[in-house]
Amino acid sequence: MLFNSHVFILAFLPLTLVGYFLLGGLRSTRPARLWLLAASLVFYGWWSWTYLGLLLLTMVFNWGLARLIRDLRGRGSARSRAVTALGIACNLAVLGWFKYATFVAGNIAALTGLDFAIEAVVMPLAISFHTFQQIAYIVDVERGWARQYALGDYLLFVSFFPQLIAGPIVHHHELLPQFERRETYRFNDTAFAEGVAFFVIGLVKKLVIADPVGSLASPIFRVAAENPPGLVEAWIAVLAFSIGLYFDFSAYSDMAVGLARMFGIKLPYNFNSPYKALSIIDFWRRWHMTLSRFLRDYVYIPLGGNRLGPRRRHVNLMLTMLLGGLWHGAAWTFVVWGALHGFYLLINHAWNGFAARAGAPGQPLTLGAPLSHALTLLAVLVAWVFFAAPSFGAAASVLGGMFGVYGLMQPLTASLAEATLSGGFAALRTEIGGGAILATTLSLSALALGIAIVLAAPNSQEIIDGRSERPDEAQHWRRLRFHPTTRTALAAAAAFLFAFALMADVKEFVYFQF
Repeated sequence: MLFNSHVFILAFLPLTLVGYFLLGGLRSTRPARLWLLAASLVFYGWWSWTYLGLLLLTMVFNWGLARLIRDLRGRGSARSRAVTALGIACNLAVLGWFKYATFVAGNIAALTGLDFAIEAVVMPLAISFHTFQQIAYIVDVERGWARQYALGDYLLFVSFFPQLIAGPIVHHHELLPQFERRETYRFNDTAFAEGVAFFVIGLVKKLVIADPVGSLASPIFRVAAENPPGLVEAWIAVLAFSIGLYFDFSAYSDMAVGLARMFGIKLPYNFNSPYKALSIIDFWRRWHMTLSRFLRDYVYIPLGGNRLGPRRRHVNLMLTMLLGGLWHGAAWTFVVWGALHGFYLLINHAWNGFAARAGAPGQPLTLGAPLSHALTLLAVLVAWVFFAAPSFGAAASVLGGMFGVYGLMQPLTASLAEATLSGGFAALRTEIGGGAILATTLSLSALALGIAIVLAAPNSQEIIDGRSERPDEAQHWRRLRFHPTTRTALAAAAAFLFAFALMADVKEFVYFQF
């Protein structure tokens, strides 16, 4: 079930909210929790009841495994570590089968000539996210950082529908204690208003910017290997993909935060204006923040982090980013994307060391904010080419186009531009039709609006929750600060109705089946 679908907005969400708060008024909170668990399972099972069984099986397995690990910790750390390692292996094996079996078989066949009869495997929804979430829990149990929760509470922690499909990747200590508080189940009009505001912002992001902008990038990347783009097409494709991906994923994250807030639950943020970053290190502190946190705490630090010297730190950093790239998709292009970011981070750390030595005491050498920002964005855009491209050939063509290897523009684009200059709008309409002109104009306008927003405007949590994430930033756009008043309610209602009118063609989120 999609957040941006009619059945979710008009039926599932209101019914779940009404039942939750009615049951929350009872003496015990258990009925409300069971209602929310049942609703979350229906939400997931709406796509596939078969894979709902798989989700339940993995949750029960990990809950039982956590109990065993907790018991073994009192008898000796070696046993508990062995069982934890086995549990991690089992979780990764399930993820690997559904996400990487075809990829691995294809690569073995290419190297050896052996043909493995593995058909395309349908990947269960959310498996990439809930696998990491459950691995983090059993590791924390082994470390002594997590207590044993009741089965029903653990099932709700993993399957809580706002964050189930595409995150944020939530830790047990961030979510489960909130379900245990009595006040969570009392209707809070301020929290509800904030949740609606988050949800509407996300819905508008998805329908007004992400979907139209995505239509500019996909056709160019899809045929880039056979039809290399010119400078204009390549930059439009890369900018459109970068803006479309950001608004699509941040839209989902905003809607997830908003939905949870309606139920009295606070989820962690996932984005903090990443395209305003002044370095790649800063970018990864702002982009997909809960994934960055997971990779740091459960991959980079266990590998040794920076505790074993500079050389080992570089290896650990590169391995972490390679795994992060592979987690995003079963293709070598994703691995290259991760490797590029690993390489960027190594350069960033090396520069920081050089700048500290070259500058005055307490005043490291800097490139200045404008140049640092431009270099960071260029590095991120180049890496996105491999993330978006269906093949290395397509990626090479787009990169070549970005640097003008194939000329200013493709012949078809050039002929349309020439026809427009010589014959005006009427000539262009004759060539491609009024509908195509309107669609392209709207998409380009959405792209321009998206660029302006990510570079200059405050983000959703700054608007609704204040600027606590970046207290050092200047206070701009104060009129956009959210307050639960009649004026903001009318603005949210107008934005919702506008977005709702665009829901005739519902498109999945980028990370919907991931």
